[in-house]
Amino acid sequence: MKKGIHPDYKEITVLMSDGTEITTRSTMDVKDGVYRSEVDSKNHPFYTKSNTFTSTAGRVDRFKRRYGKGDDK
Repeated sequence: MKKGIHPDYKEITVLMSDGTEITTRSTMDVKDGVYRSEVDSKNHPFYTKSNTFTSTAGRVDRFKRRYGKGDDK
């Protein structure tokens, strides 16, 4: 490998939003060696599925209003 073209690969600490700390190696340039994560798998709606049911129900209701489809068959 060529010298001088690769970034420094150093140990950093990742601090999750819930206080969990993970030590890993990275090329990230953080001043104090700690990366503070605001969003992770414990609080992101994609992983927690908190928004899925309400938005799906809203879409179904909007479809029924728009196209006049009722529950009667």
